[in-house]
Amino acid sequence: MTGIGRRELLRFGGAAVLSGPVLLAGRAEAAPGPPGPGGKPVPTVDPVPAEVGIPGAGVPGVPAGGLIDVSGPVTALFQKKRLTHGSVLQSFAFDEDNGYVYALQVVQGGVRLKGESRTYTHAQRVARGDLVLNRLTMSGRLKDRMFLKGFGHGGSLGVQERPGKAPLLWTEWDVNPASGYGRGLARFVYAPNRVLSAGDRGLATFRPQPGTTKNQPAIDMATGRLLLRYRRKGVYRYALYDLDDFVARARPEPLTDIRQPPMRKGVFYQGLALSGSYAYQLTGSPYGPGNPASGPGNARVAAIDLRTGTVVQDVRTTAGRKLRPREPEGLAVLRRGGDRLVAGFTSGKVNRRRFSLYAHGG
Repeated sequence: MTGIGRRELLRFGGAAVLSGPVLLAGRAEAAPGPPGPGGKPVPTVDPVPAEVGIPGAGVPGVPAGGLIDVSGPVTALFQKKRLTHGSVLQSFAFDEDNGYVYALQVVQGGVRLKGESRTYTHAQRVARGDLVLNRLTMSGRLKDRMFLKGFGHGGSLGVQERPGKAPLLWTEWDVNPASGYGRGLARFVYAPNRVLSAGDRGLATFRPQPGTTKNQPAIDMATGRLLLRYRRKGVYRYALYDLDDFVARARPEPLTDIRQPPMRKGVFYQGLALSGSYAYQLTGSPYGPGNPASGPGNARVAAIDLRTGTVVQDVRTTAGRKLRPREPEGLAVLRRGGDRLVAGFTSGKVNRRRFSLYAHGG
């Protein structure tokens, strides 16, 4: 389906009905707060208002709609697939026009890339911001890969589809060695086996929020919007932009800029996605102390209204409960078959990780 078709079919205020057979792998459910460190319960965070750029029930230029109901059945898209290296999946995004899934992971230790005179440990690769960008079929079969040096941690990935052309991929860029996360964004065309460095000439780069770190993008082609998550002076924020304006201007003005609502204690931020006027975030941690495999797990998905800064959905997902160690990693929207929010999970032994994708809604 083309980008124009998805724009016409975008469901406002709810999810479309999923057609065809489904594999029931679990259910997302509204629930009390998950156990925190030491097994102590963490109180549920009620929807709270966040700072907004323009007060009121709506923000000019930010369309209503795009809400995906993530509280229903969960469908397994594919399970326990391999990436190029044995390190964990960090994020992924769909290129539905061309039938591909792109997935990011940090380069594993002991690998020497083209043009390098030595190998590096995995910890060094994290600090250097060196990533593997995998290209897979929609069934999860690895097709090829390219490498990104000096970009960041790979916490999110955006796909800007172009009818009849290869898509433009968006990632964090310009790694901060102190954290391993990017201080800006980059846009480029995928090229199999290429080693792309952050300082390469011709690479399109952006610093929409100078002086910040942990810049993470998500794109919604149905509305032509780009969502940026960033950190300034210890505070995480979401900024929503018109994609064309973002590219055209050196300092684009966000349509809205809100403070990220507080998360539960003892969990990690694991992914973001954008649909209409809603930002989605994935949080959770691997099974372990305070998050036992015998329980429901602490992985959660939340929807945030970018017009008001309020959390309108916050549910625990039990997708992939039998995976071990089951760590949530990555979030993306899939339009095909009805709007669905897809969460990634990693499993398997250290340096031999696999990943699985589960769709919510539709």
